[in-house]
Amino acid sequence: MAITLPTLLTAAGLGLHPVGGAVVPDIPIQWVAVTELEDPLPFLSGGEVVLTTGLRQKTTTAQRAFVRRVHESGALGIGFGTGLGHRQVPAALVEEADSLGLPVFRVPYETPFIAIGKIVADSLSADHYSGLESLLKGHQVLASALLGEGGLPQLLRELATMLGTDVVLSQYGAQLFTTETTGRSEAGAPGIHWHRLPVATGLKDRCTLAIAEPYNPHAIVAYAQSLISVELSNQARRRASERAVVGQLCQDVVRGTLAGPDAVARLGGAGIDTALRQVVVIVEVASGQRRALRTLPTPAGFQSGVEALVDERLVIAVPDGDGPALSQQMGAYLHGAGLTAKVGYGGGYAQASGFRWSYFEARESLTRGLPVNTPDRLSLTSLLMASEDVPLADLAAEALDPVVAFDQRHHAELMVTLERYLMLNGSVAAVAEALQLHRNTVRYRLQQIQDLSGYDPGVTADRVHLYLALNVRGLR
Repeated sequence: MAITLPTLLTAAGLGLHPVGGAVVPDIPIQWVAVTELEDPLPFLSGGEVVLTTGLRQKTTTAQRAFVRRVHESGALGIGFGTGLGHRQVPAALVEEADSLGLPVFRVPYETPFIAIGKIVADSLSADHYSGLESLLKGHQVLASALLGEGGLPQLLRELATMLGTDVVLSQYGAQLFTTETTGRSEAGAPGIHWHRLPVATGLKDRCTLAIAEPYNPHAIVAYAQSLISVELSNQARRRASERAVVGQLCQDVVRGTLAGPDAVARLGGAGIDTALRQVVVIVEVASGQRRALRTLPTPAGFQSGVEALVDERLVIAVPDGDGPALSQQMGAYLHGAGLTAKVGYGGGYAQASGFRWSYFEARESLTRGLPVNTPDRLSLTSLLMASEDVPLADLAAEALDPVVAFDQRHHAELMVTLERYLMLNGSVAAVAEALQLHRNTVRYRLQQIQDLSGYDPGVTADRVHLYLALNVRGLR
């Protein structure tokens, strides 16, 4: 710690003597300023000891004015050198200083001002060196914590210890880690103030390091920010790589190109134990936000899950029983992160075939369009539409595009009629009542649909074809 004014006054060999009755503050001296100016204020920054011989302070008015300007600067005290311009410290100067609470001390003629300056400079240098040494040790502690088994959480614990307060690291609006255990880090906690610092990771992820106040700003914080930044960037790259690799595996299993014992072994190698029931959770975001799914960290509850990227959707396999709660948690997390997203989950099934089943249930549930979508029992129609080997989109377009085009030209509402007809199990009477039409009008429209599409809604096989076509069209 830098030398204080009381310590300076008792330094051996200087012969300094306090004058007047002002209390000497036990505050570190920032510098020594030597001046013979009548008004030294423009050249002072506060925290100094001002040394002068008073060569220009011949009158009591000048002496009092000098003291007022020094006090205004925030200086810690005045050292007055005697034996050159004045034999003693002027009484007016001491009186003015006492009235302002500014300490004054006499510097004997035998003591050069440079000796005082050297003591203060050496003290500041030693203090600076000590600070650098402490900072380097802090760097070593944080780096060792990060590279050790404790990783990022241990780094944050060490940082909290160094600062003597709590720290919270959050990303995408969710806490990644906190040293606080009493709940005061929660949003809206009364009476708690946090100093928030951004952590750059190269991504638009709103990563923030929050430090509980009050705390003394420390240079170690900047170093901690840089380490956190590097670690989170590395984690993001690892997530992107792992999700891509596991995503290819999951895609092969879902498509049926990998099955049986090979699928079980490969899924087990990725961390998915098919001997246990697994629930598949699927996250789908708006097209402009899909890039975020490559590196998006998942909430704490998903630590036991295995993550993959399939068809630009985030797919997570979690233990059975956790699906509904984790899906709700994921939905809230995505909303807080500012992402326009849907979450769907399937049932809990064992074996590789069960993984496929849960995946298809989760994917079908996304068609409901809710923030969080619960699964229904999977149907043969759903499985058929989930298959990528069948050109359903082309078949649907061939059947329905002529009908859609006719509607657009003539405002005929044939598509509405077809949808209601299939929804109401082929009942002309029910369709007529629902659309407020005459039954003959409904029959006429169904005949137009048959002429345009080539499929008769009254024939079971054709009706199934039109039903599938409508469902495929709804997935576009």
